[in-house]
Amino acid sequence: MGAPSTAPSIAIDQDDAAGATAPRVRLLGSWTLRYAGDVSELLRGAPKQPGAVDVTGVERLDSAGVLQLVRFANRNHLDFDAFAFSPDHHKLVAAIEDVADDRPKKKPEYGFAAALGRLGFAVHDNWVEIVALISFLGENLAKLLRMLRQPRRFRLTATVSHMEQVGLDAVPLVVLLSYLVGAVIAFLGANILQDFGATIYVVELVNVSFLREFGVLLTAILLAGRTASAFTAQIGAMVSREEIDAMRTLGLDPVDVLVIPRLLALMVTLPLLSFIADIAGLLGGMSVGAFSLDIPPQAYLARMHDTMHLRHFLVGLAKAPVFAMVIALIGCLEGLQVEGTAQSVGERTTSSVVQAISLVIVLDAIAAIWFMQMGW
Repeated sequence: MGAPSTAPSIAIDQDDAAGATAPRVRLLGSWTLRYAGDVSELLRGAPKQPGAVDVTGVERLDSAGVLQLVRFANRNHLDFDAFAFSPDHHKLVAAIEDVADDRPKKKPEYGFAAALGRLGFAVHDNWVEIVALISFLGENLAKLLRMLRQPRRFRLTATVSHMEQVGLDAVPLVVLLSYLVGAVIAFLGANILQDFGATIYVVELVNVSFLREFGVLLTAILLAGRTASAFTAQIGAMVSREEIDAMRTLGLDPVDVLVIPRLLALMVTLPLLSFIADIAGLLGGMSVGAFSLDIPPQAYLARMHDTMHLRHFLVGLAKAPVFAMVIALIGCLEGLQVEGTAQSVGERTTSSVVQAISLVIVLDAIAAIWFMQMGW
């Protein structure tokens, strides 16, 4: 059998070299899990700012004792590396110190106060994101104006490359989705209007809905999921590889090199894609009219010519540059906010898609109400 353990204790020596206000603390006895309560009481009564802490007199030491010493040092802002341990305890102390901060997260609380607290944090986080987006918009506008004074900063090759990726590569998907949505709108409208003998008004329904809303909105939502996520992932990967820091070291502005070419490319291609989506949606409605509603293409086109107004097309197209700016800024901003880990890249990519789609829909609703009130 081993020697019986001794209860822990603390001896305080006044160190003349350190001054009367900095006593030297010596730990004695067994600082183990068996005496955890005694150890806590002793440390609560120990001097808060000791001149030195000598642990070489401790007979037995386990992980519980080391962890309490680490927390004592953290509470009182002491340098734990300055604690003097016996050579036999060095490996244990090093192992516990490495994992001392890796505590499991607290389980979520589901009470009213916890829900209210989470709501408050969410509102604060959203407000911070809004302020950051507005600041980023201002920065980009200022640097676009600077680019007009200094055209050499404009990167034509990068802009054209992004126009191909953002616009040309997205044409097949935009056409397919818009065509199918146009057909669905015609089907739904016909099911209701045929009860009143007004099936021919499906033409106006498809025309107005696609020219004013669905064409640009479908395109913007598609690019918010496809392009905003790509921008965030691309720039976030560069942040993780420290390429952004390398650009700044070389005297290059990341906004000029990475953000503005993507912003301009999206602002050029989104209106074009919206026009293509309008055409595809109208063709979808025409197909349903020809094959299911007994409206010949000639009659459909004639009705379209008589009832279509240019203002509907202009209202829809006017929203495209705004949506493009929102999608590009959110995608690039979230990419620049990546913290350097793969998890951060994934989180920011998800956040950029959610923010872009949500803001596009909100802005579209506000624009629809405003144009309606203005009589346009």
